[in-house]
Amino acid sequence: MFLHLRGLRGEHGGWIDFLAFCNQRALTPSSISMVSRDVLVAFLTTFKKKEDLKALQCRANSLLFEKLKQVTTENNTPEQMLIRLTMNHPEFSSDYSFPSLSNDWLVSDIGMKSSTVMKSTDMIAVDCEMVLREDGTEGLVRVGAVDRHGKVILDKFVKPAKPIVDYRTAITGLTAHDIEKATLTVVDIQVYIVVSINDIFSYFMKILNLIVQRELQHYLSDAIFCKEVRKEGVSHNCVHDAAASMNIALAFIKKPFDTTVAPSKEMLEAEKSRLFIHRIPSYVPSEKLNLVLAGEFHSTKFKLDVKPAKTQGGNYCALVVFDSSKEADQAFENVNGYKKRDSFGLPQKLSSLKLNSGLSASYYVRKMV
Repeated sequence: MFLHLRGLRGEHGGWIDFLAFCNQRALTPSSISMVSRDVLVAFLTTFKKKEDLKALQCRANSLLFEKLKQVTTENNTPEQMLIRLTMNHPEFSSDYSFPSLSNDWLVSDIGMKSSTVMKSTDMIAVDCEMVLREDGTEGLVRVGAVDRHGKVILDKFVKPAKPIVDYRTAITGLTAHDIEKATLTVVDIQVYIVVSINDIFSYFMKILNLIVQRELQHYLSDAIFCKEVRKEGVSHNCVHDAAASMNIALAFIKKPFDTTVAPSKEMLEAEKSRLFIHRIPSYVPSEKLNLVLAGEFHSTKFKLDVKPAKTQGGNYCALVVFDSSKEADQAFENVNGYKKRDSFGLPQKLSSLKLNSGLSASYYVRKMV
């Protein structure tokens, strides 16, 4: 039915054409339940085009996802319980809604192996180091992954596709020297993961807010394992951070614990020192936004960290980082806009700008706490 509705055609045409080819003319798209599994498999094997196979894989993954959600809690393995917690997270739909049919996405065929996946207890933890590129977008420069036993299965530098303006060395620990010899592209990394970890159904888990922020991740690791993952002032290491995430997940599997952790004064101050700009139309250049915000805030003492849109042509967002919560509060008050609260109860203001082209755009400035 999915293929019929999308109008996809295999070597023998669409579904109706295929039924005629197999002398099954009495069947209709709505009577698919009467079709034998062998006939359905034969129909699927007539699709050879890359884009059609990608659509089939996406559909299979979607069906697997729905199947995982329907598994009864009584039959859950500890690993499936983590998956369920991930899917029940309030931000799951927005954070995990990926444009997977886009050309630059590689779709795994894991959904084709649903019986294996449903029984699998394999896990990997993945972490990345990102830099800021000249067009305001995030750029991947390093990927690290560990398996369930802490074995490093991936640690690769990635060649940036666009010029880098900020290596974020204090955070990533990386410099231009580290990246200049990198030869792998994002596509190479995609293929590497699929080939090397083909049978592992990996989850970039957001378990009860366990792996939302690096600060919280390290705080939990200190509390659970009585050891520091990263000392104060030391830059991140994606392999070490991936291992920390895996350790936390395994500890939760072994003995579920309360994940409600009160933020430290330092974490709270860091959150209060930032403003969130969202629903920015894609046609607004980040350079223009930076200038407009400087006028709105009556200050240039901030750093704009742009987050690219998840879909082509969609709205994007950005974080504005100040040196202190006092500066962030004053900047928010200086914004000329009607103050209200968002769906999470956080204060925000609706503001607008005008481009040289004559187009107008509106966006929201929101506090983080």
